[in-house]
Amino acid sequence: METFTIVFYLLILFMLSVYGANRYYTIYLFKKHRHDVITPLSNFSNLPKVTIQLPVFNEKYVVERLIEYVSKIRYPKELMEIQLLDDSTDETQEIAKRKCDEKRKEGYNIKYIHRTDRTGFKAGALENGLKMTDGEFIAIFDADFLPPEDFLEKTVHYFTDENIGMIQARWDHINRRYSLLTECQSILLDGHFMIEHTARNRSGRFFNFNGTAGIWRKNTIIDAGGWQHDTLTEDLDLSYRAQLKGWKFIYLPDLTVPAELPIEMTAFKSQQFRWAKGSIQTFLKIKGTVMKADIPLKVKIEAFFHIGANFAYALMTLMTLLMPVILIIRFNNGYKKLFYLDIPIFICATLSVFLFYFYTEYVVIKETISVKNRSLAKPLVFLPFVVAIGIGLCINNTKAVIEAVIRKQSPFNRTPKYNVSDGGDDSVAARVKNVIGNVYTTRNIDAVSIIELLLAIYMTYAVYFTYANDLFLSLPLILLFQLGFFYTSLLSIVHTPFAVLFSRNSK
Repeated sequence: METFTIVFYLLILFMLSVYGANRYYTIYLFKKHRHDVITPLSNFSNLPKVTIQLPVFNEKYVVERLIEYVSKIRYPKELMEIQLLDDSTDETQEIAKRKCDEKRKEGYNIKYIHRTDRTGFKAGALENGLKMTDGEFIAIFDADFLPPEDFLEKTVHYFTDENIGMIQARWDHINRRYSLLTECQSILLDGHFMIEHTARNRSGRFFNFNGTAGIWRKNTIIDAGGWQHDTLTEDLDLSYRAQLKGWKFIYLPDLTVPAELPIEMTAFKSQQFRWAKGSIQTFLKIKGTVMKADIPLKVKIEAFFHIGANFAYALMTLMTLLMPVILIIRFNNGYKKLFYLDIPIFICATLSVFLFYFYTEYVVIKETISVKNRSLAKPLVFLPFVVAIGIGLCINNTKAVIEAVIRKQSPFNRTPKYNVSDGGDDSVAARVKNVIGNVYTTRNIDAVSIIELLLAIYMTYAVYFTYANDLFLSLPLILLFQLGFFYTSLLSIVHTPFAVLFSRNSK
């Protein structure tokens, strides 16, 4: 039994190392293709009609800001239609109606579209709006996004190539420095948008529309089967269906659209749960189509790493449960030499995460105006927390993976945003108000947070055992697990009203 446990544990580590090796390969692809230039074939002599869709649900704190920013986008008013797709059930309705009326009087073609039946959630709202427009191109922005004035000027002309179906811009973050949590989130998202998207798109692999800050050819959406709501990531699902149909996508890393990061751990975990579950639902839905598709093998392999990445959280959960047991077995049975296996595993799995995100921040700081001239020292300090938070999410995201596999349905829970940004009042009182004074704050402690806390205590025993028996090679990895579970669980449990105590002013 002990031998089986060790072999099973090593198999888990090997599979996690494969995911780690893919990160190294992604960096290689990025470095190889980062300077590849994509330009429009030509410019439209007559600009096409563009519809901007703004799907919202109970976003009273940010909906006015959204409409204001969108109305400032430079484009002929007669060729720009704005659809406010409002499924709200609270006072957001009146706020949005009033703002739409105000903009209509200023000459904007803005339509307020409200649904009382939320069938399909966001996907349903987008599909409903699509039926009501004759716009040739569809730009989409979520409620917390602040599109730049030149968004359409920098995107629409790429569609002079009739093979182009979608263009995605890069997300930036208006509250990157608000807290330790938002700093870590920004690094995680920078890795996805700066490195992964660029590497995939420029090397000819598939990548995805991220649900917002992008623009579609309407015919592409229709040809690919439209917005479907049998997964929680309708954007990922449609992206793959469209690319499998032969449509080409373009990623523009130099075009950034700022947005607000969740300031609560519970909101962050809810967002990660939706993304994890939706990606596995998409994996299960299209895996057969990808396998049979007439596309290069390299595209198929990367597609499975991309949409199947969240299976790694289930492996990480098993690793967490087995780690203290394996420590005891190896130590008590004289398998001390096996502890040297932790070194290559650390290099392939854990170190790959450190290097991936350190390189990410190096590139972001070097090339992004909003964080230019920022010292690399701070991101370096945050990296252990980035890795630890990734570990701490494994229970939350494993639950998502399991629900996807067993086909359990769940609603689309949007991530609440509170209109916070860097440069505002960052006092403790203001941060308390942002959380406890907000009507959308989650106030219930769920079972996942309790399990995370129990695992933190469990890993504390592993830390003690490792230190007491001089097994120092294993100590750094175990400490990361302990830190991750303590951070995610405690911040979830005490975020009202004490979450601010875990925040830090990192300006």
